[in-house]
Amino acid sequence: MKRAAILPLLGLTAIGLAMQANAQAKPDWPSYGRDPGGQRHSPLKQITPANVARLKIAWTYHMRPAQPAPGMAAAPVDPETGAGRRASRFIPSQATPIVVKGVMYLPTPYGRVVALDADTGKEIWAYALAGNDQAATRGVEYWPGMDGARPQIIFGTRAGKLIALDAGSGRPVAGFGTDGIVDMKTPEVLNGASPSATMFGMSSPPLVYRNLIITGSRVQEMPSQGAAGDVRAWDARTGRLVWTFHTIPRPGEPGHETWEGDSWKNRSGVNVWTFLAADVQRGIVYLPVASPTFDRWGGDRKGANLYGTSVVALDAATGRYLWHFQTVHHDIWDLDLTSASLVDVRRNGRTIPAIAVMNKTAILFLLDRVTGKPIYEVKEVPVPTETDIASEAPWPTQPMPVTPPPLGRLSFTMAELADVTPELKGRCEALVKEWNIVESRMFQPLRADSAVAFFPGSFGGVDWGGAAFDPKLGYYIVNINNLASPQQLEKQPDGSYVLKGGYRYFWDRETRLPCQRPPWGELVAVDVNKGRIAWRRTLGVSENLPAGLQETGRPSLGGPITTAAGLTFVGGTDDNRLRAFDSRTGRQLWEMKLPASIYATPMTYQGKAGRQYVAAVNTGGMASGPVTNDAVTAFALP
Repeated sequence: MKRAAILPLLGLTAIGLAMQANAQAKPDWPSYGRDPGGQRHSPLKQITPANVARLKIAWTYHMRPAQPAPGMAAAPVDPETGAGRRASRFIPSQATPIVVKGVMYLPTPYGRVVALDADTGKEIWAYALAGNDQAATRGVEYWPGMDGARPQIIFGTRAGKLIALDAGSGRPVAGFGTDGIVDMKTPEVLNGASPSATMFGMSSPPLVYRNLIITGSRVQEMPSQGAAGDVRAWDARTGRLVWTFHTIPRPGEPGHETWEGDSWKNRSGVNVWTFLAADVQRGIVYLPVASPTFDRWGGDRKGANLYGTSVVALDAATGRYLWHFQTVHHDIWDLDLTSASLVDVRRNGRTIPAIAVMNKTAILFLLDRVTGKPIYEVKEVPVPTETDIASEAPWPTQPMPVTPPPLGRLSFTMAELADVTPELKGRCEALVKEWNIVESRMFQPLRADSAVAFFPGSFGGVDWGGAAFDPKLGYYIVNINNLASPQQLEKQPDGSYVLKGGYRYFWDRETRLPCQRPPWGELVAVDVNKGRIAWRRTLGVSENLPAGLQETGRPSLGGPITTAAGLTFVGGTDDNRLRAFDSRTGRQLWEMKLPASIYATPMTYQGKAGRQYVAAVNTGGMASGPVTNDAVTAFALP
């Protein structure tokens, strides 16, 4: 790990207390996960299980301006999910708004960041990005200011800029970087590549810790060499680099030996593209780190490959390494670490400060967040290693908690082919023949002679949507997918491998009905105090099936939130619904169908007049689905 000169961190105690107070303020949702630990839990109680069925639309804001900037009229394509692939005058958004002191802030997919009156949806100000750049699609971060500095809205962009705006006016902060902008494409992270030819940006918001802005990044899926996925901290007042943590250890750093030979050099991936979490009281930041590139073949990177698909704990002020836990050794399935949130586990008469982490397998690890040690036993279990890729060296074991069990499907046999209707079964049988799809076991390596029906698939049993935590119940609540990707490798002239046919899904392409038996999507609650599943419910309906067969569950992207009134809100499904569940029992209490799916996580806040709102961005676009809307919609009781 390399550090820049550490700035004098004067006033950190005061700003830390201010952040904690702000995070606990009842009216607000001041960060993507509401609090720095990402629990996504609100203390609001006005909307209850008894009255939630009365929720109505309070206001709607349309993100698409009357005259979009040139180049913003067509939806860009997400390389993994395919979102935006279909022609549309709309662009998909994964944004979760934040609300502070009656003002809502969010990025739009039309090259703008906007501030809205949170009671009415009326636009207060809008900031347009230069050069057809786009703000990180999932959200922005709020810094409350210090030492006379005004509050700021901070966000990254697809082009690798870090931008600070005055929260009141929307104008760039003059003392931050150059006219409010820091270029994050520094020579160290570019690994010698050209800035213009290298993919490096942000898809998720940064995390503010005291007076530091801590950033992850989005880098290329392939080829193997490119921009580094290092995590960095910047001074919130000046934009100056404070520290850097090398997610691929350099020579002399712990973990370097897990990369055979020079395979670490100029390696891309091993980045944090989802959401950082912080224990402000203890001064620890947690990094949910993704897999190395190329993420389906590791023949050129033999070894366990730290810190790929790991949670890493650092001293938040200095970037000093504290501990790590690797959830997948030598990741060759693009499993990443997609979800990390702080929880408290009550066990044997004491409360254990913990962190709950999952990769795309939806295997839940509950770790002591001070030491990194598992709270429930974790065993190294033997996994398949057979493959026809001669250069590959699959790791022979993978970590598996004894409890709770995996939350989603991790294997497939042809006996489980979908037979909901004869038509679907016939279409799926044809797809199996067309792509030469074969059965799969948990952690089965990919092959070149056939397409492995690998579960959980490209966007995971759990993806960036993550989970919510109800501290009173001790329930960790998450929506999961059961949708495979039939993945097959193809050898290139230089001896490397790529995905044959690109990203594919194991469903009928016309009806979008998955090819294994339902459920295809679920909402699951885990009691962290007992380490077991408290309840699970089918999430979503397939309206193109005959009546009586539609309760199948649907794939979803975007996560849930919980409230102190005992409610769980979740969108995410491609059936265009926002739903509310009883957090204790899992019983569905309310739903509303919208013009488009909520390809995002909802949030809730209290307006200036004391009214509680639930808000969500609904554009559509999940898994290359139609993008049919541009709305931010707020709901409230009449």
